[in-house]
Amino acid sequence: MFSDLLLVAGDLGSSVISLDKEWLLAVNGSDSLYLDRVAKVLTTAITWVPLYISLFYVVLHNNESVKKIIYILLAAGLCVLLAGTVDDAIVKPTVARWRPTHDPEIGMMVDIVNGYRGGNYGFFSAHASNTFSIAIFFCWLIRSRLLSVALVIWSLTNCWTRLYLGVHYPGDILVGLMWGFLVGSFVYYLFYRATRKQSSVNHRFISSKFTSMGYLRADCDIPVSILVFTLLYALIRACIF
Repeated sequence: MFSDLLLVAGDLGSSVISLDKEWLLAVNGSDSLYLDRVAKVLTTAITWVPLYISLFYVVLHNNESVKKIIYILLAAGLCVLLAGTVDDAIVKPTVARWRPTHDPEIGMMVDIVNGYRGGNYGFFSAHASNTFSIAIFFCWLIRSRLLSVALVIWSLTNCWTRLYLGVHYPGDILVGLMWGFLVGSFVYYLFYRATRKQSSVNHRFISSKFTSMGYLRADCDIPVSILVFTLLYALIRACIF
């Protein structure tokens, strides 16, 4: 009975892996050099530095306590540590699942952009887990609907680039997003527990001009605008270079 269950589980796992590879080949790459350049720009970490700076500005401008600002920065760093560093240092070498670009079965069928193949192992996606953990943490922290949607779009944009470039399977992305959600929520819980006495004073600021957590809505619009401008920058740069 147990051996039969193992056999069924093995067949199911093989089917899932096969489907994962089929989906990757369906969405990977294109015949457009323009889209190739767009994906390369958007997947580069330095492209998103203005967005990070704008989030830091929102935190700096809406928190009078230096201690709380430091807690927020430490929390964001913990998100990256748990979401990305744990993945790269522990999960990827332990699971040792080949990236599509290195997979002996489909590696030659994957559309490569400018010779970019990434490291050997790809499970799970650090781009997905890192960006989504940060997005979820700031969703909980600020509670701005517009900013939350923008941050989720930012994370999913990074996920799309990884699929387009063929360096991650859809399954890698999905697990990365789930792990990122758990990490972002867990880190916010720790942050809330550490700062709940300080946070209670912010409720006097609640009005139509502020989020429920006391952040100016006008300030929250800044990262949203930066995201839009960054996407436009990527589209324009891809035309020039």
